[in-house]
Amino acid sequence: MKTTLKPGPTPENWSAEALFLKAQRYAERMAASDSDGWEHALWSSLALELLARAALSNVSPALLADNEKGWSNLFHAMGYKPTEKKFAPKSIAITEVFKRLTTIFPGSFIQENESFCVLHVGRRNSELHSGEAVFGGVASSSWHPRFYGSCKALLETMGYSLTDFVGTAEARVAEQLIDAAADESAKAAQGDVEAHRKVWLAKSESERESLKETAQVWAMRQAGHRVSCPACGSIALVQGDAIAPSVMKLNAEESEIIETQEYLPSQFECVACGLKILGLSRLGAVGLADRYKNTHTYDAAEYYAPEDDYRGYEDDNNEPF
Repeated sequence: MKTTLKPGPTPENWSAEALFLKAQRYAERMAASDSDGWEHALWSSLALELLARAALSNVSPALLADNEKGWSNLFHAMGYKPTEKKFAPKSIAITEVFKRLTTIFPGSFIQENESFCVLHVGRRNSELHSGEAVFGGVASSSWHPRFYGSCKALLETMGYSLTDFVGTAEARVAEQLIDAAADESAKAAQGDVEAHRKVWLAKSESERESLKETAQVWAMRQAGHRVSCPACGSIALVQGDAIAPSVMKLNAEESEIIETQEYLPSQFECVACGLKILGLSRLGAVGLADRYKNTHTYDAAEYYAPEDDYRGYEDDNNEPF
């Protein structure tokens, strides 16, 4: 049969490629913000929604069309131009997007992914449309593993990887977080915390105060990130590995160079109660897996001063007597 009406290209607003590229842009903004700041969580929720819409559009843009009030949105998604007056394309709600993806990709985007995505985007809506600061004070370690796990599942439906989405360095960290969250044996670390807490509470009050003071002095003299011990509440340290190149900023007013570098924890130690925890998965089980930043400040004049060309040479003692 002769075709009399030919569709145009997929509209950019529902194009899988356009949606994916926009999700990437939002993921970049997410990565550029403080990992425990509310902006970081907000950008992540925006990136997640666009990534999900890209995955559904990659099956068919028609699946994004809202058909409750007619078929014009479906017509638009198919590449045709609706003749309806004042037409404005409308897509389905994001919760319906997640639901459809779970049905279409039951082996990849599972119910656990859907539940997290609905919760995360729901928090975003509260953040944007109410006076509640939903993302304020929320530790990234509480949602990063499930966020990256859901992104990985969505990306796989399109033939992409986390590296394609967030770059090599961040993808490596994301995989570590996903693996750590899946390590059931790490939950044993909670038992270690409880055991040390019981021993700690059995000590006299004066002994506990003395140990806390010792721990505070020790932590101030050691390299690492100071945290509160989950067993005794004393100041303790987590240490880890750098996961990104250092970032340097000039503070012109103070004539200082501020160098910041982000780390992912790998070990914890408290000298007050003796608790030690090794491994990201075990740290995550007791709430100590948050990324942290080390900051160093340098005097700008000294930092940029040229090196002495004569460094390392003996003094010239050829002056005449």
